[in-house]
Amino acid sequence: MLRTFASMRVNFQQLARSTQYRCQLKQQQFLLRPCRRTQSTLGGTGKGNAGAEAARKLRAKSTLYYITAGGVLIMGLSYAAVPLYSIFCQAYSYGGVTSQGHDAEKVEHMVKVKDRVLKIRFNADIGSSMRWNFKPQQYEIKVAPGETALAFYTAKNPTDKPVIGISTYNVIPFEAGAYFNKIQCFCFEEQQLNPHEEVDMPVFFYIDPEITQDPALEYCDTITLSYTFFEAKEGLKLNFPSYAKPHALAKQA
Repeated sequence: MLRTFASMRVNFQQLARSTQYRCQLKQQQFLLRPCRRTQSTLGGTGKGNAGAEAARKLRAKSTLYYITAGGVLIMGLSYAAVPLYSIFCQAYSYGGVTSQGHDAEKVEHMVKVKDRVLKIRFNADIGSSMRWNFKPQQYEIKVAPGETALAFYTAKNPTDKPVIGISTYNVIPFEAGAYFNKIQCFCFEEQQLNPHEEVDMPVFFYIDPEITQDPALEYCDTITLSYTFFEAKEGLKLNFPSYAKPHALAKQA
């Protein structure tokens, strides 16, 4: 009986040691697995970092190409902006540029709008290097749409040598430029004044009766015509309407 219990005890101890060994072995295997996974993950992360770095460099190059192309485009547009703006203004009378050309037949058959009187004011300026004395002979006149009017400016050369000048103009408010029509004026043509010479320069114009139908100018009762004279030097570039044909400096000399 005692031998039987002793034998059973030995068997239980062996079984316990075997079970404990297997548990330790499984535990060790369990602990080793994360290490193997970590090593694999580290390798994959390295490859992912290399791919991400290559993608970042590609994006940087693409961004640089786009910025360079945008800079070239902006430079091109900046050179083309002035002539394009001038063409747009002449076509749509924007920026105070008066309408291109004048219809003589329309002047003959215009109907005066008697119940709408506009005050036309005149302004005169000179460029920084211009030595003329330049001013309007009248600062304001009243004109009805469909009625022709005549105004004068005076220019004088106070220096002791001939000076050639050329003028530009605009109309304020800008929207009124579409209806301000000049029949005769001295703009965009070179004018030579001898020493101490003084001349009167006429401006013959009319306001198109269609101005009364423009809702944007419904409450406009004052229009300002402004001239600016510059000294015509070599290299001077002004925005001329297509119908203006300035004389060459060589012909004026």
